Amino acid sequence: MSDGLPPIRTPRERTASLLAGALGSVIVMLFLVGGMWVLEIIDYVQDGALDQYGIVARDPEGLVGIFAAPFLHAGFPHLIANSLPLLILGFLAAIRGVGRFLGASLIIIVVSGLGVWLVAPPNTVTLGASGLVFGYFGYVVGRGLFDRRILDIVLAVVVAVMYYSIIFGILPGEEGISWQGHLFGLIGGVAAAWLLRRRREY
Repeated sequence: MSDGLPPIRTPRERTASLLAGALGSVIVMLFLVGGMWVLEIIDYVQDGALDQYGIVARDPEGLVGIFAAPFLHAGFPHLIANSLPLLILGFLAAIRGVGRFLGASLIIIVVSGLGVWLVAPPNTVTLGASGLVFGYFGYVVGRGLFDRRILDIVLAVVVAVMYYSIIFGILPGEEGISWQGHLFGLIGGVAAAWLLRRRREY
Protein backbone atom coordinates (compact mmCIF):
# COMPACT_ATOMS: atom_id res chain seq x y z
CA MET A 1 0.00 0.00 0.00
CA SER A 2 1.45 3.33 -1.07
CA ASP A 3 1.69 6.22 1.39
CA GLY A 4 1.75 8.76 -1.46
CA LEU A 5 5.40 9.71 -0.97
CA PRO A 6 7.74 9.87 -3.99
CA PRO A 7 10.26 7.00 -4.28
CA ILE A 8 13.67 7.62 -2.76
CA ARG A 9 16.37 7.72 -5.45
CA THR A 10 19.90 6.47 -4.94
CA PRO A 11 22.86 8.86 -5.35
CA ARG A 12 23.67 7.16 -8.67
CA GLU A 13 20.13 7.74 -9.93
CA ARG A 14 20.23 11.39 -8.85
CA THR A 15 23.57 11.87 -10.60
CA ALA A 16 22.30 10.22 -13.79
CA SER A 17 19.19 12.41 -13.72
CA LEU A 18 21.28 15.54 -13.27
CA LEU A 19 23.63 14.61 -16.11
CA ALA A 20 20.69 13.88 -18.39
CA GLY A 21 19.19 17.24 -17.50
CA ALA A 22 22.50 18.99 -18.18
CA LEU A 23 22.85 17.32 -21.58
CA GLY A 24 19.29 18.21 -22.53
CA SER A 25 19.91 21.77 -21.38
CA VAL A 26 23.03 22.10 -23.53
CA ILE A 27 21.23 20.79 -26.61
CA VAL A 28 18.23 23.08 -26.11
CA MET A 29 20.34 26.20 -25.62
CA LEU A 30 22.64 25.48 -28.56
CA PHE A 31 19.57 24.98 -30.72
CA LEU A 32 17.94 28.17 -29.40
CA VAL A 33 20.96 30.45 -29.75
CA GLY A 34 21.97 28.81 -33.02
CA GLY A 35 18.49 29.56 -34.36
CA MET A 36 18.91 33.21 -33.42
CA TRP A 37 22.16 33.36 -35.36
CA VAL A 38 20.51 31.80 -38.41
CA LEU A 39 17.72 34.38 -38.24
CA GLU A 40 20.21 37.23 -37.92
CA ILE A 41 22.16 35.99 -40.94
CA ILE A 42 18.89 35.89 -42.93
CA ASP A 43 18.05 39.38 -41.66
CA TYR A 44 21.48 40.67 -42.70
CA VAL A 45 21.18 39.17 -46.20
CA GLN A 46 17.71 40.72 -46.57
CA ASP A 47 18.82 44.18 -45.37
CA GLY A 48 16.97 44.05 -42.04
CA ALA A 49 13.68 42.78 -43.44
CA LEU A 50 12.95 40.76 -40.28
CA ASP A 51 13.20 43.75 -37.95
CA GLN A 52 9.61 44.71 -38.79
CA TYR A 53 8.46 41.73 -36.72
CA GLY A 54 9.60 43.28 -33.46
CA ILE A 55 7.23 44.55 -30.77
CA VAL A 56 5.65 47.82 -31.91
CA ALA A 57 4.53 49.55 -28.72
CA ARG A 58 0.85 50.42 -28.40
CA ASP A 59 0.11 49.23 -31.95
CA PRO A 60 -2.42 46.33 -31.99
CA GLU A 61 -0.62 44.79 -34.96
CA GLY A 62 2.62 45.01 -32.99
CA LEU A 63 1.34 42.41 -30.52
CA VAL A 64 2.43 39.71 -32.99
CA GLY A 65 6.00 40.75 -32.27
CA ILE A 66 5.75 39.51 -28.68
CA PHE A 67 6.53 35.99 -29.89
CA ALA A 68 9.00 36.97 -32.62
CA ALA A 69 11.03 39.77 -31.03
CA PRO A 70 13.02 37.63 -28.53
CA PHE A 71 14.57 35.71 -31.42
CA LEU A 72 15.46 38.74 -33.57
CA HIS A 73 18.25 41.31 -33.08
CA ALA A 74 19.23 44.73 -34.35
CA GLY A 75 22.52 43.57 -35.84
CA PHE A 76 25.32 41.16 -34.93
CA PRO A 77 26.79 43.26 -32.08
CA HIS A 78 23.39 43.12 -30.36
CA LEU A 79 23.20 39.35 -30.83
CA ILE A 80 26.80 38.82 -29.66
CA ALA A 81 26.11 40.80 -26.48
CA ASN A 82 23.13 38.58 -25.68
CA SER A 83 24.51 35.19 -26.73
CA LEU A 84 26.87 34.33 -23.87
CA PRO A 85 24.61 35.35 -20.94
CA LEU A 86 21.69 33.68 -22.71
CA LEU A 87 23.65 30.43 -23.07
CA ILE A 88 24.77 30.42 -19.43
CA LEU A 89 21.52 31.50 -17.78
CA GLY A 90 19.41 29.45 -20.18
CA PHE A 91 21.49 26.37 -19.44
CA LEU A 92 20.97 26.82 -15.70
CA ALA A 93 17.27 27.48 -16.22
CA ALA A 94 16.82 24.32 -18.32
CA ILE A 95 18.84 21.95 -16.16
CA ARG A 96 15.76 20.89 -14.16
CA GLY A 97 13.95 19.71 -17.26
CA VAL A 98 13.13 20.90 -20.76
CA GLY A 99 9.37 20.86 -20.14
CA ARG A 100 9.54 23.30 -17.23
CA PHE A 101 12.07 25.37 -19.15
CA LEU A 102 9.76 25.75 -22.13
CA GLY A 103 6.90 26.69 -19.81
CA ALA A 104 9.08 29.26 -18.06
CA SER A 105 10.27 30.65 -21.41
CA LEU A 106 6.68 31.12 -22.60
CA ILE A 107 5.72 32.95 -19.40
CA ILE A 108 8.80 35.19 -19.65
CA ILE A 109 8.17 35.99 -23.32
CA VAL A 110 4.53 36.91 -22.72
CA VAL A 111 5.13 39.00 -19.58
CA SER A 112 8.17 40.76 -21.03
CA GLY A 113 6.51 41.36 -24.39
CA LEU A 114 3.28 42.72 -22.95
CA GLY A 115 5.26 44.96 -20.60
CA VAL A 116 7.22 46.40 -23.52
CA TRP A 117 4.08 46.84 -25.62
CA LEU A 118 2.31 48.71 -22.83
CA VAL A 119 5.15 50.82 -21.38
CA ALA A 120 7.61 51.55 -24.20
CA PRO A 121 7.15 54.85 -26.10
CA PRO A 122 4.40 54.56 -28.76
CA ASN A 123 5.40 53.07 -32.13
CA THR A 124 8.93 52.18 -31.02
CA VAL A 125 10.16 48.78 -32.21
CA THR A 126 11.82 46.48 -29.69
CA LEU A 127 13.93 43.45 -30.64
CA GLY A 128 16.28 41.11 -28.82
CA ALA A 129 16.69 38.31 -26.31
CA SER A 130 17.57 40.52 -23.34
CA GLY A 131 14.09 39.97 -21.91
CA LEU A 132 14.85 36.24 -21.88
CA VAL A 133 18.27 36.89 -20.30
CA PHE A 134 16.71 38.86 -17.44
CA GLY A 135 13.87 36.35 -17.27
CA TYR A 136 16.17 33.36 -16.88
CA PHE A 137 18.10 35.26 -14.21
CA GLY A 138 14.87 35.85 -12.30
CA TYR A 139 13.73 32.28 -12.87
CA VAL A 140 16.91 30.64 -11.56
CA VAL A 141 17.06 32.89 -8.49
CA GLY A 142 13.33 32.52 -7.88
CA ARG A 143 13.51 28.74 -8.24
CA GLY A 144 16.07 28.63 -5.45
CA LEU A 145 13.75 30.66 -3.22
CA PHE A 146 10.54 28.77 -4.00
CA ASP A 147 11.66 25.16 -4.59
CA ARG A 148 14.29 25.16 -1.83
CA ARG A 149 16.22 22.21 -3.20
CA ILE A 150 19.92 22.27 -2.38
CA LEU A 151 21.02 22.37 -6.03
CA ASP A 152 18.54 25.12 -6.88
CA ILE A 153 19.65 27.19 -3.90
CA VAL A 154 23.31 26.81 -4.89
CA LEU A 155 22.56 27.77 -8.50
CA ALA A 156 20.54 30.77 -7.32
CA VAL A 157 23.41 32.00 -5.16
CA VAL A 158 25.96 31.49 -7.95
CA VAL A 159 23.79 33.34 -10.49
CA ALA A 160 23.02 36.16 -8.04
CA VAL A 161 26.75 36.65 -7.36
CA MET A 162 27.82 36.42 -11.00
CA TYR A 163 25.08 38.53 -12.55
CA TYR A 164 23.85 40.83 -9.79
CA SER A 165 25.03 43.85 -11.79
CA ILE A 166 22.46 43.24 -14.54
CA ILE A 167 19.79 44.36 -12.09
CA PHE A 168 20.79 47.94 -12.94
CA GLY A 169 19.53 47.22 -16.45
CA ILE A 170 15.92 47.46 -15.25
CA LEU A 171 16.36 51.20 -14.68
CA PRO A 172 15.83 53.81 -17.41
CA GLY A 173 19.21 54.79 -18.74
CA GLU A 174 21.01 54.49 -22.05
CA GLU A 175 19.00 55.48 -25.09
CA GLY A 176 18.17 52.57 -27.35
CA ILE A 177 18.24 50.01 -24.52
CA SER A 178 14.86 48.54 -23.60
CA TRP A 179 14.82 48.77 -19.82
CA GLN A 180 11.13 47.84 -20.12
CA GLY A 181 12.07 44.48 -21.62
CA HIS A 182 14.64 43.93 -18.88
CA LEU A 183 12.25 44.84 -16.05
CA PHE A 184 9.30 42.81 -17.29
CA GLY A 185 11.56 39.93 -18.29
CA LEU A 186 12.80 39.79 -14.69
CA ILE A 187 9.23 39.94 -13.39
CA GLY A 188 8.25 37.18 -15.80
CA GLY A 189 11.12 34.98 -14.63
CA VAL A 190 10.19 35.31 -10.97
CA ALA A 191 6.52 34.69 -11.83
CA ALA A 192 7.50 31.56 -13.78
CA ALA A 193 9.53 30.27 -10.82
CA TRP A 194 6.49 30.72 -8.60
CA LEU A 195 3.95 29.24 -11.01
CA LEU A 196 6.17 26.24 -11.88
CA ARG A 197 7.46 25.63 -8.36
CA ARG A 198 7.54 22.13 -6.91
CA ARG A 199 4.27 21.43 -5.14
CA ARG A 200 4.65 20.07 -1.62
CA GLU A 201 2.29 17.52 -0.13
CA TYR A 202 1.48 17.79 3.55
